[in-house]
Amino acid sequence: MIRAPAKAAVRCAAGVACAAWIAASSVGLLVSACRKTVRPSGDDGGPTPPSCAAPPSAGAAQCGPDGDSCCASPRVPGGAFSRSYDGAAFPSRSDVATVSPFRLDRYEVTVGRFRRFVRAVVAGYAPAAGSGKHAHLNDGRGLNGGTELGWDASWNTAFARTGAGWDEALACDRSATWTDRPTGGDARPINCVSWTEAYAFCIWDGGFLPAEAEWNDAASGGDEQRVYPWSRPPESSAFACSYVGREVGREGGSQECAAGSPGAVGSASPRSDARWGQAGMAGSLWEWTLDIYEREYVRPCSDCADLAGRGGNRAIRGGSFRSDRARMLASFRYSDTPSDRFGGEVGVRCARAP
Repeated sequence: MIRAPAKAAVRCAAGVACAAWIAASSVGLLVSACRKTVRPSGDDGGPTPPSCAAPPSAGAAQCGPDGDSCCASPRVPGGAFSRSYDGAAFPSRSDVATVSPFRLDRYEVTVGRFRRFVRAVVAGYAPAAGSGKHAHLNDGRGLNGGTELGWDASWNTAFARTGAGWDEALACDRSATWTDRPTGGDARPINCVSWTEAYAFCIWDGGFLPAEAEWNDAASGGDEQRVYPWSRPPESSAFACSYVGREVGREGGSQECAAGSPGAVGSASPRSDARWGQAGMAGSLWEWTLDIYEREYVRPCSDCADLAGRGGNRAIRGGSFRSDRARMLASFRYSDTPSDRFGGEVGVRCARAP
């Protein structure tokens, strides 16, 4: 068991220093204790996200082993780090990015939270043109020096407008977590969502899709440059199927862990937690980011996103419940077409202003 250093001051996920910890405490317990200081989004004086507003409902009130708000959104302090560097599979430090502070939701969006969004869309909601920018940057003008365009109104035709239409779209695979009415599975992450639906949800919920650099920063633990989001110490390549809530695969099979299906958000916490408290950033679902996917990163990168690439795909990160460990590295990149649902392997986690 890895031990925390005696009398060490620890920076918690919300940027609050914990009290000194006893050397006999494990890192896992240390993270759990710090995690309890993370306030749900809305408790800091800001508005409660619509997906977690009263009245409480399954998958929209309490999530994780300690019953945190499903909309808890820990602060990521930002700074400079090397993109796709993990000191293991990807040893290059050539792509340095700098990101400003932001918040990244502790949990992937649950079925229960997405259910509220679907009701809003069926009732007539559609994102406004230009919404969804990183409005805390560049006097409201967003990323890339203030040239972020935000939502394109033409995308409002890219998702269903009826309950039956959503039921059909979200039943993309036998692993689909959506059901046409609330069930005991509403705390599972919503999958089978397209990039457009993911972006629209985050806008409706008072946030935005994270830029790929922001997602990578949170998963890597910033300048810690973690191998996996959960790596403690950062250079540790320790991996077990239990870290991602999966069973060990059958001997001789192609997967190291049994494929299974997405479990409840936070079910592998705190062992799976990233540096600032985000749970399940690897091995649950691939997560959509804002960026167009290109093999080469944008250079230089200061609060950047690739929004002008020639490719049509959008970047996804984190690996899924069907992925092997190589795809769960904090450095690993992949992509999918915006309209695709990736066989039920893709979901979303929203970012927010700090």
